[in-house]
Amino acid sequence: MRDEGTTADERLLDRGQLDTHTDMWRVLRIQSEFVEGFGALAAIGPAIGVFGSARTPAGHPEYAQAEQVGRRLAEEGFAVITGGGPGAMEAANKGANEAGGLSVGLGIELPFETGLNQWVDKGINFRYFFARKTMFVKYSQGFVVLPGGLGTLDELFEALTLVQTQKVTSFPVVLLGSAYWQGLVGWLRDTVLQEGKITAADLDMFTVTDDVELAVELMVKARQGRIKTPAAERPE
Repeated sequence: MRDEGTTADERLLDRGQLDTHTDMWRVLRIQSEFVEGFGALAAIGPAIGVFGSARTPAGHPEYAQAEQVGRRLAEEGFAVITGGGPGAMEAANKGANEAGGLSVGLGIELPFETGLNQWVDKGINFRYFFARKTMFVKYSQGFVVLPGGLGTLDELFEALTLVQTQKVTSFPVVLLGSAYWQGLVGWLRDTVLQEGKITAADLDMFTVTDDVELAVELMVKARQGRIKTPAAERPE
């Protein structure tokens, strides 16, 4: 039973509630989330994950851009997978839905968000972040990342880490909104790279642009196998 005011992730990670018996039951619940996700998403076909802030209001240019991304991806035959929430996620789902594409929402139990947005055709609600994140990576052939906060950054850097470590291949990552992302990219280039924490090739794992058409083109080319990520081209 759900404890009022807490989430399943919070209870799982609460070191003050160590209970082997309870944790064993949680393993079965976690397993059920993976089974449900695999069963629901296995047949969706080529798909792109679209990420962005839940706080982006309708009418904002970033909302319109997310809607355009969803629409163009659907027109190119992709399913669109978002976190199913409001803001940029809602916009991408709306664009895909209205274009006749498959609009997927992978929701998460949070204390300040409830339910999936109205534009989701196929939706799954998760209790556990790590189960949900696995579904994004397993069933997306690329990521389009709009301006967002910590959740968006979490998904972005997980994707880049998986590409860098060759856990995934042919996985284009596009950051939409050059003005928003330039500070982060500058820090990676001028600090992280200069201190030897990453290589120059790691900066080639993503593309920064304001052009929705370029973002979609990169996803299409990846699907056709005409481009590979730098990580995929490195020798074993």
